[in-house]
Amino acid sequence: MIFLTFFIGLIANFIGYIPPGNINLALVQITINKGIKSALQFIIAFSCVEFFFTYFIMNAADWLSQQVNLNTIIDWVMMILFGVMGAITWIHRKKPPESKKNSEHDSIKYGILLGFLNPVQVPFWMITGTYLITHEWIETGRLALVIFSIGSAAGAFLCLFIYAKSASYVQNKLALSNRTINTGIAILFFAFSAYHIVKQLYLHVFKH
Repeated sequence: MIFLTFFIGLIANFIGYIPPGNINLALVQITINKGIKSALQFIIAFSCVEFFFTYFIMNAADWLSQQVNLNTIIDWVMMILFGVMGAITWIHRKKPPESKKNSEHDSIKYGILLGFLNPVQVPFWMITGTYLITHEWIETGRLALVIFSIGSAAGAFLCLFIYAKSASYVQNKLALSNRTINTGIAILFFAFSAYHIVKQLYLHVFKH
């Protein structure tokens, strides 16, 4: 049962990080600009935070589900987050890579920061966690949720590691410049920010 709980957590969060988002786009940027070693530093730091994040959300799912404006708040937070990340990426798209020492330390700090600033995982775990619990795929005891959260962290690590290796492979295969890739990532950040704005405007008009 313990292995199954771990495996379910791994698979669920692996799937959760497949769609492009602020985390995997930030990881691609780090891989391209600083190399696979710094990307691995980011992934490890982020995955450690993901363990605590998952454990907290799974325990607070009932309370969070009762917050009426939660989805609206998350959309606006993501809009700001994508906008800021897009602006930073655009401004620094021509900046040369930093020294390895600073890159590693910065990547760790960045991984921890984005681990906490990851509101899109709240509705993901509220839906996924509720489904798994109500269908008795996992138990709700403290040990079971700890094992599940470890699996969640492992799933995030595995998916993000594949993203990093793929980004490195694509860069080497296509011989794209850092500036070109950073510009593309910045545009994606701005597009995701615009999506959340349009979504909220549409919901506001539709409801009224």
